[in-house]
Amino acid sequence: MKRALVIGASGGMGYSIVKELSRRGIQVNTFARNRVKLEKLFHNDPNVTICSGDIFRLVDLEHAAKDTDIIFQSANLPYSEWEVKLPIMMSNILQTAEKHDAKLAIVDNIYAYGRSRGKEVRETMVKNPNTKKGRIRLDLENMVMQSNVAALIAHFPDFYGPYAENTLLNYTLSNIVEDKKASFVGNQNIAREFIYTPDGAKAIVNLSLREQAYGETWNIPGYGVVSGKELIQISREITGFQKGVSTVTKNMIRLLGLFNHQMREAVEMFYLNEDPVVLNGEKYEKLIGPVPRTPYSEGLKHTIDHMKRSEVSQ
Repeated sequence: MKRALVIGASGGMGYSIVKELSRRGIQVNTFARNRVKLEKLFHNDPNVTICSGDIFRLVDLEHAAKDTDIIFQSANLPYSEWEVKLPIMMSNILQTAEKHDAKLAIVDNIYAYGRSRGKEVRETMVKNPNTKKGRIRLDLENMVMQSNVAALIAHFPDFYGPYAENTLLNYTLSNIVEDKKASFVGNQNIAREFIYTPDGAKAIVNLSLREQAYGETWNIPGYGVVSGKELIQISREITGFQKGVSTVTKNMIRLLGLFNHQMREAVEMFYLNEDPVVLNGEKYEKLIGPVPRTPYSEGLKHTIDHMKRSEVSQ
């Protein structure tokens, strides 16, 4: 790989993929709508070329993908736009990859698996989504695998890390960093899985460099499972935070959904806080080796330090 395109480069996983590619000396075209944000994130990186545009305009995507070998798709949309816009977005990306004869590496979530019933999830598990959003993700997966593009799909648990702003943990950490009363979404005693975005970036870049990875789906687990209480305690030890951390329940989100469309869309995904999906990474380990795994104490420290620096620079 000499040059890659990262779509959604201003988001948490996209940012980390750009940094990982650049660290390996690979030239990167970064694509997102907000050019100012892209320039702020990457203006000091000699390996990065800024390409802003609209993902729904083929001409913008095709311009950004010029001379690239691999396209990393890490862009996302608000839940309320998924049903109508995600298929159009993926169609544009597939057309662009095919036109430029580029491979495609896709960042995906765990929604298509559906309920795990307490079992560790392997790639061989039949995907049986129990939500509308899970069915949409499975439809996109089928669209990709039935296309003429050499593609791989990597399933990740919830993110945390630098610039991973639209995430469950960021919702909690942002208030802790500002020393405000915080909230945690879901039962704080239930252990679930999160992934530090630089770890996820290393894993998907490693996969993208292996021919055997294409035409396959891959699970990229985090650093084991951890409860909300444990995450909050680690964050307290890092920051000295002493205020309370309340629990956001499903009924609270349902109530907020009466006034907020995005919250209304989020209700059906709350099952992940009650019956967590935990990924098995043995398939990755057989092809590549150990999955990159940063301990939560270390990943949270780096994330919180980054949030504090960003707060000061604003």
